[in-house]
Amino acid sequence: MIEGDKGVFDVVVDGDLIWSKHETGRFPELDEILSRLPVHA
Repeated sequence: MIEGDKGVFDVVVDGDLIWSKHETGRFPELDEILSRLPVHA
């Protein structure tokens, strides 16, 4: 986890951006984050 500034809230997994508050204008709901997580077998 890397702390941002100026209201930045991005969720990055394995180098891929899966949520950006800047792009969406809001914080994600938990199910939105979980649905975007990659599935590893």
